[in-house]
Amino acid sequence: MFIDYVVIEVKAGDGGSGAVAFRREKYVPKGGPAGGNGGKGGDVILEAHHNLHTLLDFRYKKKYSAADGQIGGSSLKDGKSGDDIVIKLPVGTIVKDFKTGEVLFDLENDKKKVVIVRGGKGGKGNSNFATPTNRAPRFAEEGRPGEFKKVILELKLIADVGLVGFPNAGKSTLISKISSARPKIADYPFTTLEPNLGIVKYKDFETFTVADIPGIIEGAHKGKGLGHKFLKHIERTGIILFLIESTSENYEKDYKILFNELKSYSDKLTKKKILVSLSKADLCDGQKLNKLKRLGLKGIKKKPLVFSSITGYGLENLLDTLWKAMRKNKKVS
Repeated sequence: MFIDYVVIEVKAGDGGSGAVAFRREKYVPKGGPAGGNGGKGGDVILEAHHNLHTLLDFRYKKKYSAADGQIGGSSLKDGKSGDDIVIKLPVGTIVKDFKTGEVLFDLENDKKKVVIVRGGKGGKGNSNFATPTNRAPRFAEEGRPGEFKKVILELKLIADVGLVGFPNAGKSTLISKISSARPKIADYPFTTLEPNLGIVKYKDFETFTVADIPGIIEGAHKGKGLGHKFLKHIERTGIILFLIESTSENYEKDYKILFNELKSYSDKLTKKKILVSLSKADLCDGQKLNKLKRLGLKGIKKKPLVFSSITGYGLENLLDTLWKAMRKNKKVS
């Protein structure tokens, strides 16, 4: 199950209180104050990890707390600091404040670590408060409470290429053929109810990632169909590949609907590199296939890439084009 939105609570450890103690040695009848300081509370740390791809674990556990610092001891012994806890999250997780919606952190890189809440400071023992006029203070400082936050964890997939098209356009079949991802495939709309991320092996030693975004329909930017739930995942992709069925009755209309849905959701999406492809070429006869090869669409400089995931027709050219566009896109950015 793919989970990309959860709310959790994080609590740092409280600081330990300082101790009130005095030296008690055989030949020191009037020993001075010897209370140690309290230990610092543990921090709660978030860390991005490339092996994680969903927030599913946080569906069942909502509260996370670091250890408290220990109280100070006698003989000037400081209390032990509380242990930190590290919460591992998928790369691409955005952390927002629950009350304000403000973005606190963006874990866009593998191994990136951030402290979400800090442990409280330990209190000072009575040894810190001795003065010439009060050589035996009988008080110590209490530890300070650790920070607390209620936050939203929102995952946006990071991929080199994002596949965008109407339901049943062949996105899942394509990603199953060019990568090791195994999405559910069937001949009816909305087979894919969650994004799939696949790693494509290109040539001998190169790889790139492709995200299969669940089907877009007209009005998706308003929440229709799967709407906002998955449009947000396109924001992280470097290149967008439109898939339009080769059996469509109006290619330009389909392209405009897809383009306008992205633009209506976020104008930034249409500024990305967009390639257009015609899928399911195996359903076309030779005459129709020759027409598709020469097909031009208004607003698109290059002719659409024609391919079939079933027969493999045009797949090599598709991957070559994606690879070149991806490399060029990375150099520009």
